[in-house]
Amino acid sequence: MSKSVIIDCFPDSAERYLDGYAVVAIDVIRATTTAITAVSLGRRVLPAKTSDEAFVFAEKLDHPLLVGEMGGNVPYGFDFTNSPVLISALSTQPLGFLSDKDRPLVLLSSSGTRLVANAANAQAVYLACARNFTATAKFIAERHTRIAVIGAGTRGQFRREDQMICAWVTEILMTCGFSAENQQTESYVARWKGANTKEIGTGRSAEYLRRSGQLYDLEFIMHLIDDLNIVPQLVDGELQAHVL
Repeated sequence: MSKSVIIDCFPDSAERYLDGYAVVAIDVIRATTTAITAVSLGRRVLPAKTSDEAFVFAEKLDHPLLVGEMGGNVPYGFDFTNSPVLISALSTQPLGFLSDKDRPLVLLSSSGTRLVANAANAQAVYLACARNFTATAKFIAERHTRIAVIGAGTRGQFRREDQMICAWVTEILMTCGFSAENQQTESYVARWKGANTKEIGTGRSAEYLRRSGQLYDLEFIMHLIDDLNIVPQLVDGELQAHVL
């Protein structure tokens, strides 16, 4: 049976791949990095499409954390922005009778979690970032024959960090027998083959983190590369961790 893979971008693109595709959602700065980091620390994670949906999820959970941003701003009533560094730090801090690690996380972002939500009716939905791209590619290569690797995009742009990880996931899939569905996919793979991860720090998303005083997240993202063997999958609205 032939196997194929395609690279695409933006949350609305997910609707093209609801029939017969597994979708890999990638938002390196920062939604999928935050989600995957939280899952790796044993935390429940529920991605939300809107702030209203986030509050609906939170009402059904025990002492949840509401984490995220819309347009770069923390929504009213949320605990903090979608920072993988803060999630890592909070996971070691006790809070009253309940250790913080046990608090479920409702995650919202301008593009990343909307992409995940839009893809929910696909054959399967997985999350990847710089921390788990090899594990993701190897896991899905054995389970699916048509895969869409989609970058979240920001302000109408396919940001370079998302292009890079989309390309690296796709490159591994192609070594596993998948063929590119179009020339654009092949071009992305060729563009980012062998690229240095320092390129993550040269794009507009990285510049936003610098300007907004969130350099700690950029350093976290740039230095933790392919260090996790966890592949989160969206199942009934919540991330379920597969461990290789």
